[in-house]
Amino acid sequence: MGDVQKNVEQLNSFLRGEISAVETYRQALDSLESSAYTPQIAECKQSHEQRVAILKDEIRKLGGTPAESSGIWGAFAKIVEGGAAALGEKTAIAALEEGEDHGNADYKKDLTKLDADVRSVVEEKVVPLQLRSHAKMSALKKQLQ
Repeated sequence: MGDVQKNVEQLNSFLRGEISAVETYRQALDSLESSAYTPQIAECKQSHEQRVAILKDEIRKLGGTPAESSGIWGAFAKIVEGGAAALGEKTAIAALEEGEDHGNADYKKDLTKLDADVRSVVEEKVVPLQLRSHAKMSALKKQLQ
């Protein structure tokens, strides 16, 4: 089967990024509550919440303990945090899109660290959601340019 602990650690790395993404989208929604883009931002937040649930479930199936705190999106959360309205929609959406870029890169780079059976779950259930939210934020960013 491979190293279960290695799989749990990598899934937790993905999970921390997803938790941070949820936090970042929540902050953006709080700051841009009257934005015309609120529905798309809310949809991406829900997609990241779905990924959090999938990853936690997979970690538990392997006998691991899911991470509870965020990680890789911290820098993006700071950009958006509490000041997205002051910074403007364009800056907030650019920060969200940059976070999605980072998420894409992490999945692409680190999927190979997982055993084949665990990797296939992530490739089939998580990555398609990641690609959709990235495409949505990229389209919004281009629309605002």
